[in-house]
Amino acid sequence: MQGLAVLVDILVMLTNVLVMLIIVQFVIGLLFAFNVVSPGNEFLRQVYESINRLLEPVLRPIRNIMPNTGAIDFSPLVLILGLQILTRVMMGLAGAY
Repeated sequence: MQGLAVLVDILVMLTNVLVMLIIVQFVIGLLFAFNVVSPGNEFLRQVYESINRLLEPVLRPIRNIMPNTGAIDFSPLVLILGLQILTRVMMGLAGAY
């Protein structure tokens, strides 16, 4: 049973990293959108594009299922909610509560 708890802890850490990447992507996107940081800033552009490449395979299926909402993309929010639900289920199954 202790091995399952360790596995769940590792999966929880990985989901937390994924959520942090989504938040960083969102913040950098806002900085670019509101011209707080120039889109010509090469370092932030590279970070933003790298995170986009990592998250796109996960977000694309969610975008395909969700209805088109125009300029607002709710797929990162849906992914975060799904990851939180998955984390709670895994912790409940492992008896971590």
